[in-house]
Amino acid sequence: MSTKKFPKPIPIKKMIGPSFIILALGLGSGEVILWPYLAANFGLGIAWGALLGITIQFFMNLEIERYALVRGESVFVGLAKRFKRAPSWFIVSTFVGFGIPGIIAASAKVLGSVLGLPNFKWIAIGMLLVIGIMLSVGKTVYDMMESFTTKLILLAVPFILVLTFLSAKAADWGALAQGLVGQGDGYMFLPEGIFIASFFAAFAYSGAGGNLNLTQSIYVKEKGYGMGKYSQKIAGLFRAEDGEQSVRLEGHSFALNKENIANFNLWWKRINIEHGLVFWFIGALTMCLLMLLAYTTTYGSGTNAEGIQFVMNQGSILSQTISPAIGILFLLAVAIMLFQTQLGVLDSSSRIMAENFAIKKLGRKKDSKVHLSKIYFSFLWAQIAFGIILFLFNVTEPRFLIILGAVLNAIAMFVHIGMVNWMNHKTLPEPLQAKLWRKLIMLTAFGIFGAFSLFTIWEQVHKILT
Repeated sequence: MSTKKFPKPIPIKKMIGPSFIILALGLGSGEVILWPYLAANFGLGIAWGALLGITIQFFMNLEIERYALVRGESVFVGLAKRFKRAPSWFIVSTFVGFGIPGIIAASAKVLGSVLGLPNFKWIAIGMLLVIGIMLSVGKTVYDMMESFTTKLILLAVPFILVLTFLSAKAADWGALAQGLVGQGDGYMFLPEGIFIASFFAAFAYSGAGGNLNLTQSIYVKEKGYGMGKYSQKIAGLFRAEDGEQSVRLEGHSFALNKENIANFNLWWKRINIEHGLVFWFIGALTMCLLMLLAYTTTYGSGTNAEGIQFVMNQGSILSQTISPAIGILFLLAVAIMLFQTQLGVLDSSSRIMAENFAIKKLGRKKDSKVHLSKIYFSFLWAQIAFGIILFLFNVTEPRFLIILGAVLNAIAMFVHIGMVNWMNHKTLPEPLQAKLWRKLIMLTAFGIFGAFSLFTIWEQVHKILT
């Protein structure tokens, strides 16, 4: 790696961007669908799981950012240097986990209910094509994603906050407070009859989930955090010269002197503040509000367990209790948030597969650069084509697709938590490594996802055998 000076930190307000993208990746799965689904069916006693899940992802994301901050390259480049089969694993596990278009199916179903179109698969196909066009025409993919997601979250969260205050009573807020410490209506932590796979899926999606967390290293690199200042962004499909863009994947090193270490420490402090305010606080607040809104409007309804029917039930109740316009606006907001999440998922998963494919290609050719934009858009449109094929064969049930994808991604999280933290411990200079207490938190997260993964697999095998 070539040596450069560690850049001086920028103001916190100029750092804002990557955390909004990673937060938005979870808005349409865990926040909008899975946790509210559990609250609508089992009450607010499960709220502790959402808080614990997003807290774990806060620390997980920061350890992923740490590597990119120090090396100026994504964690995929670093992992490939230590684990020969890592690129192949990330390509396969990402496609299996996120190639299933459950989120856009949910968005299309909700929008179809507003428009009175029960056969929503054509809406879903149209949405996938729109996403492909949006990601293809921007000057750079990152700038488009940052602008779109930031504006959406700053509009959606206040809207949900107002709806929740209009719907919730004092007793409901009390139930939420009790649920955050695991006390439910007649149970502690987990209610009788809850499917562990559903709870595990929601836990994994308390934030981004799966391999998508690892794209935080790509986003902060392209934003210019730390040594990422010297990296490049992926150009739009029609903006790169001759349709191709040569991108250097490997980062740069720096001298371990007092000035560079001081700059790193200040970067690290500001990154913690930025990610804590945007990802952890706004994410936790949004999940709690959406769970509370689902609880106050639909808890006890007999049709909540039928797919994502509870979302339509919410819209119906809001129409009756507040106004028909509010009920429609709520459903439209949910559909837009789900659409945005699928947009982010397709971008992030395409980045993961493209970068790992490029790493494999570089390993064979021993070249220093690769045309990453061309590879990225190949994976993007391949995923869109796969989703369209599934819809044409009527594989469309949103909740089933989302839970299946979430369980697969939770297993992928178990793998990458161990790999990233082992790599950071072995490769980063000691003054730049995580403190012992952070390493213990990540070891605990590794154990939690490992135990959940084994239990879920055993539960599904037991069902098949019996």
